Amino acid sequence: MAPSIILLFSGKRKSGKDFLTDHLQHELKDRCEVIKISAPIKSHWAKEKNLNLNELLSHSEYKEQYRLEMIRWSDSVREKDYGYFCREACSHASAKPIWIVSDIRRKTDIRWFKETYKDLIKTIRIVADEETRIKRGFQFQDGVDNVASECDLDDYDEWDLVINNGEGRLPVQEQLNPIHQLLSKL
Repeated sequence: MAPSIILLFSGKRKSGKDFLTDHLQHELKDRCEVIKISAPIKSHWAKEKNLNLNELLSHSEYKEQYRLEMIRWSDSVREKDYGYFCREACSHASAKPIWIVSDIRRKTDIRWFKETYKDLIKTIRIVADEETRIKRGFQFQDGVDNVASECDLDDYDEWDLVINNGEGRLPVQEQLNPIHQLLSKL
């Protein structure tokens, strides 16, 4: 069964993507599946380097030790097949009416989903000011925060929704309301 809608979430590190998608998943319960494009990357890396996959998938500092290497390796794979990780992540998704892709990072990610799933796609950008991101633990890392995996969508302007999760943000439920409006058509 194909999903009825696919929500593609994007945002800088520590903007609150996982925080909001976790809340949304909690509210939608068994109607949704969360898909992470990074999951097949981290899975490969865990096998290749004999690392702890659960730690790589978490919000821990453990993941940060390997982030730069994972980015470089995944970029080399994307050069040959830009949709590889999107396809791989979706191949393991459950048959639920709502898919939440929590970590869109590149224009080619959006392109692949739109080519594959056409009108089912809704794009959502989570923004947060740098001061808020720093309070959440963000530290600029050269080779991570100034490359395509963090910057490719900075000039993308075709978002269906932009949600401010930084200074002056609305309470979580109010941030999620526009998303629920997208889902009300199901």
